Amino acid sequence: MSNEQQLSLFEDSSIDSNDQKELIPKDAKIPIPTGTYANMTELAQHCNQCHRCGLGKTRTHAVVGRGDLKAPIMVVGEAPGQTEDETGLPFVGKAGQLLEKILASVKLDTQKDVYICNINKCRPPDNRVPTTEEMDACKPYLLEQIRLVDPKIILFVGATAVKGLTGDKRAISKIRGEWMEWDGRLCMPIFHPSYLLRNQSREVGKPKWLTWQDIQAVRAKFDEIHKNQ
Repeated sequence: MSNEQQLSLFEDSSIDSNDQKELIPKDAKIPIPTGTYANMTELAQHCNQCHRCGLGKTRTHAVVGRGDLKAPIMVVGEAPGQTEDETGLPFVGKAGQLLEKILASVKLDTQKDVYICNINKCRPPDNRVPTTEEMDACKPYLLEQIRLVDPKIILFVGATAVKGLTGDKRAISKIRGEWMEWDGRLCMPIFHPSYLLRNQSREVGKPKWLTWQDIQAVRAKFDEIHKNQ
């Protein structure tokens, strides 16, 4: 069946929704409408079948997410690395361990306060940055994750996460620590933990010190939202 035929079928309202879902992973040209997935389990099953971009050919596991499925804070990173590809879980390597410490430093619990995921669900070869086409192919899954979790705050981890979801191409050094609004949600970009691992200084004004300021601001906003609920 050609892509055109699949697209035609997808747009046919007489086709059962389950049949529509079977078409989705075939090609990035086939849309994933809002409300496609009833839960994260359905979405994860599709991610593991997905070939909307070339990364599906080389993955071990699709890396969908972990944490509280109704968390008030969502952490969005770039893409899985080798450890994540092997385990199927995001942010579990060295960078992930540092992310856990950053969150724990302000008493944010990844089991009840935070849901962690990435722009791309499959590992790019050699851990390269995902291409725009790869991010666009995977973005509908992320939009569905955001809808399902419905976080009050989104924490963008690194410039690629900001660009992949909002289209903002500014350097992370220019926008980290600044609150921005996207789709009615409060968002804050921070340095990626892998960058902090390469810049260990805790001096005032250095990346680790700046990240400490940023995560305290996130905690304060979290407390403010919780108080006003």
